[in-house]
Amino acid sequence: MPGVHLRAIHTKKFKSAYLSVTCMTPLDGARAAENALIPYVLRRGSREHPDMEAVSAALDELYGGSIEPMVRKKGETQCVGFAASFMDDAYTLEGETILEPAAKLLGELLLRPRTQEGVFFQAYVEGERANLVDRIRGQVNDKRVYATLRMKQIMCREEAYGVDVWGDEAHAAAITPQSLWTAYQRLLARSEVEVYYCGSADPERVERALRSALAGLPRAEELDETPCEIRLHSAAEPQLVEDAMDVTQGKLAMGFRTGGITAWEEDFPALVLLNAVYGGTSLSKLFMNVREKLSLCYYASSVVDKMKGILWVSSGIEFDKYQQARDEILAQLEAVRRGEIEDGELEGARRTMMTAYLTTMDSQARQEDFWLGQAAAGLDEDPQSMARRIEQVTREQVSAAAQKLELDTIYFLKGQEG
Repeated sequence: MPGVHLRAIHTKKFKSAYLSVTCMTPLDGARAAENALIPYVLRRGSREHPDMEAVSAALDELYGGSIEPMVRKKGETQCVGFAASFMDDAYTLEGETILEPAAKLLGELLLRPRTQEGVFFQAYVEGERANLVDRIRGQVNDKRVYATLRMKQIMCREEAYGVDVWGDEAHAAAITPQSLWTAYQRLLARSEVEVYYCGSADPERVERALRSALAGLPRAEELDETPCEIRLHSAAEPQLVEDAMDVTQGKLAMGFRTGGITAWEEDFPALVLLNAVYGGTSLSKLFMNVREKLSLCYYASSVVDKMKGILWVSSGIEFDKYQQARDEILAQLEAVRRGEIEDGELEGARRTMMTAYLTTMDSQARQEDFWLGQAAAGLDEDPQSMARRIEQVTREQVSAAAQKLELDTIYFLKGQEG
């Protein structure tokens, strides 16, 4: 189907089958909240199964399967849809087929929602809208996550990446059944759609089941493109933003631009290994030195976004250790830039990352999330190939990747004085 892509993993490794349908749309501050709300309203009920009780009864008939709303962010792409897990046909008691009715139910929830006066059922919109507002407000309750979120919002305030995957409270509170219906029609018609299956069924059978289940999917002549803007750091000094809250532990988040190294570049494996050496594992320099040896923080780790070309450090510190912790976090990066990486550090990080990629194949959900990220990036490289590329990265390449990092933004969440 136009703009609909199926990746079918044929395997007898799992007792369950996994099926997901994801609409991929540009991350946009004005539409993010509506898009995030759509799968939750759809999950409440369809024409044939008008409430959650009826949907649950239908899932019980599929040996207790599950269909859950999914809202994710890949680079500057908002990914919304459903993920379903149900017993693989190879393990049913009397040889029943589960794939076709499961795909049919998934398509039904996506394409034939319960309506009222031509738009979404009002009670469902109001209930899920309140949940979405609570979810957005509740992000501040996990200060570690909140500090990273704030840092990214500040660092990328002029870029789509700065938009939260759930949208903002003001836009969420303003959603009506009519506005959500309009957003839903646009999402279905204009999104690239990624369909993923992992189980024992032959790919041809999976394609037939999904073609039937998604037969009513509207397709516009032009689909939305989902580019990802890559920026280089240009300011002479990093920006510093401080917030004060009633907290007992400070949160320090630091955002770096990667100098243009992204998943599309040849030196991307060096960035992956750099992140592992610097702060991405329990053997990293941040963990072993800043946390364990110097006791400057309660935790310290780093994460890289492969599409956006940013790396961020997240740490929890005592308020009066801010300058020491900040200086030492940067000092550890300088050590990597100088190539001061012990053989054990490098090989430990390498094995950890290779294992992480290879064990992706052991989990259907992790596998699906990996391939969704690849789809968002327009890439087709599998985890095994990525592991092989990491195996070839040298100490000098890790050091060169570190030299490209530029500190862009520092965010410090401190306690309220007095």
